[in-house]
Amino acid sequence: MTQWKGKSKGTPLGYRIFIFTIVKFGLSPAYFLLRFVAVYYYIFSVKSSKQIYQYLRKRQSFGRIKALIGVYRNYYVFGQTLIDKIVVMSEVNNPFTFSFDGEKNLSALVQSPSGGILLSAHVGNWEAAGHMLKRLETRINVVMYDEEHQHIKETLERTTGSKNYNIIAIKNDLSHVFEISNALQKRELVCLHADRYMNDNRVSSRLFLGSEAIFPAGVFTLAASMKAPVSIVFAFKETATHYHFFGSEILVRNEGETKAEFAERLTTTFIKELEVKIKNYPLQWFNYYDFWKK
Repeated sequence: MTQWKGKSKGTPLGYRIFIFTIVKFGLSPAYFLLRFVAVYYYIFSVKSSKQIYQYLRKRQSFGRIKALIGVYRNYYVFGQTLIDKIVVMSEVNNPFTFSFDGEKNLSALVQSPSGGILLSAHVGNWEAAGHMLKRLETRINVVMYDEEHQHIKETLERTTGSKNYNIIAIKNDLSHVFEISNALQKRELVCLHADRYMNDNRVSSRLFLGSEAIFPAGVFTLAASMKAPVSIVFAFKETATHYHFFGSEILVRNEGETKAEFAERLTTTFIKELEVKIKNYPLQWFNYYDFWKK
């Protein structure tokens, strides 16, 4: 069975080609080029195509033909979100609009003396919408695995060059924990993705979309231990140039609630929020491995 290896799809050359197309010709030609790339992945990326097909059939109850078409559409939308992220973060002829549900919650996080933690997942395109929150006048730190193609991250960072968007790499020496703590002390926002894990991580089995799935326990424990308010955030693409951002009500550790109890409450709330959103946006699920592997 396929399992996530800590790396995302794409190559540095592919990113550079799309960056060149966007800068020279605009968004529409980049989307047109993407159609051929999506066909390539649809045909030749057999393992990930199989997983998305099974997800659409078993978890979203798509019919066979609808699921087969949905695999291609999933690749195409995923490619669009990558292109959109480049456009938004580099502000190159930016045509995008955003609607926000819960922006006031993030504003409250910024006002907190202990900063704020954002829990999200590999769905939709939170990074692009998150960048638009720069009017909150704080830096957003996104925590991700160091293995997620460092050379691709460098390509994107050279293009975007944003000072209010920072990547904190998860490393074996746990130095990322100190970076997270320092960011929160500066009243910045820290985004943790709570849907993926590596083999040596502590995990928790939970019911998700009708079957048991494995979630990383350490992310929720880390969030619970930081003594910072938490919001669950997602952003989904609704049209070619419009995104919808969701920020949940703020979650804080109650008086008398242990760290373990708060972590459990965060886990339960996050999974419920994720399930609702992914049912509404089924094609924007971007975990290309067997998420429900036992």
